[in-house]
Order: sequence, then C-alpha cells, then structure tokens
Amino acid sequence: MEVEYLIDIDPSGILVRYNVALEKAMTPEAAAEELYPKDKLIYPIAKAIFEGEEDDVVDGLKAAMKAGKDPITLIDSALMVGMGVVTKLYDEGVIFLPNVMMSADAMLNGIEFCKENSKTSPVSKGKVVCHVAEGDVHDIGKNIVAALLRANGYDVVDLGRDVPVDEVITSVEKESPLMLTGTALMTTTMYAFKEINDKLLEKGYRIPFACGGGAVNQDFVSQYELGVYGEEAADAPKMADFIKAHGDNIVKLRETFHKH
Repeated sequence: MEVEYLIDIDPSGILVRYNVALEKAMTPEAAAEELYPKDKLIYPIAKAIFEGEEDDVVDGLKAAMKAGKDPITLIDSALMVGMGVVTKLYDEGVIFLPNVMMSADAMLNGIEFCKENSKTSPVSKGKVVCHVAEGDVHDIGKNIVAALLRANGYDVVDLGRDVPVDEVITSVEKESPLMLTGTALMTTTMYAFKEINDKLLEKGYRIPFACGGGAVNQDFVSQYELGVYGEEAADAPKMADFIKAHGDNIVKLRETFHKH
C-alpha cells in the first residue's frame, strides 16, 4: 500500500505531518480489507482476528473444519494470516497496541480451539524465556511481549515479574530457548540485565538477550555482550524470526534492530 506524506503548517506555526493515503482516504478497516485472504472460508477468520472477536474466530474455524479443513493447518493458513494483517497495519501506524493485544487474544483462543479439535499438535517455532528484572514488579510490557510471541507461534516460558537473576539462569539452562527477553521500568532494576549477561557468559551461553522497557535504552543494552535492544514489544517476535532464519549472531541482530 503506497503512502504519501505532506508537510503543512498550522496557524500556530507548528509543522504537521499528514498521512494522506491513510488518514484521508482509508480507514483501518478498509486498509485491512485490502489485505485479507480471498478464500471464502479463511476470510471470516482473518477478519475476526483483526477485529479481536474471539467468538467469531471460533465460528469461522468451525465452518472451515466442517468444510474439511485440518484444524492444525488452519493455525498457519488462517489464524497466522489474520495476525499478519494486524502486524502489518501496526507496523505502518494504522492501528495501535490495544488493537494488537485484542487480536492476539483472539488468535490464542483460536489456536487452543484448533488444538482441542485435532489429534496432532502444532509444531512450535521455538522457545523463548521472558521475565521482568529482579526488583521490578511492572509487568505490562513483559505481558505484551509474551502475548505477541505466542501469537506468532513461539512457546513462551513466562517467569513473571521481580525474577531473581539466578532463576533466569536456571531457566535458560533447563529450557534451552532460542532467545531470552527482559523488561525493566525502573532504572534501579535494569542493572540485573548486566548480571544475567555475565553469568550466562561464565557458563558458556551465547543466547541473544532482548531487553526493553521504560528504563532501558539502546546505549545501556549495547554495553553488555549478549544484549539486543528492543524499542517496542512488537520487536520481540521479529527478533525470534530473525534468529530462526539467520542464526543467533548478536552483531547481525544489533545491525537489524538497533535504530539509533
């Protein structure tokens, strides 16, 4: 979808940017409509994901299964496709994080329904350990990261909030994840990330450690060897996908995701 930008000046002299294509010509619903699959069985499922309507997602899945679609196949061919529409429009600034969370919840509900109606289990894309730094009880960011990872097909080991450093290390040893994430809202707690980094290196682990949150910035994360800065929660599944496709090279991850 081509986007045109214009710069104008309002009476107060403040520069204003207009996204002409999206703000004047197209609503979020219309933008999504252009991206939905045309298959008459898949279309209502993808649309229900975008709208965050859990009951409609299940109704669509029931109709597709009744028509002969395999439940597990529907996870990739319908649920993931619908979530792909949501992710694309979020990346373009057409919709916002609350919309993404509603869609992720609807998708996760759909995945559980598919699992319950299948004799086989979906293949996980990999495992990610998530946590909030020791001493920090603010877990909204971590919850969003975990939800987006699950919605994109990853198994999440959610350690919760205020997680001791040694508990994080033990989880990495036990779970062998492809990535570790940490969030911190308080500047007094983010230094636990450096301690985790050092202990992982001492034990021979070179796992990418994606860090973010209100207290964290790119300069801080770049100071420790395994750190990769995620400016937004939506970066987490993108990082995991990058690792799946290109390996766990920290330098390449930083080149791709560090923005400043």
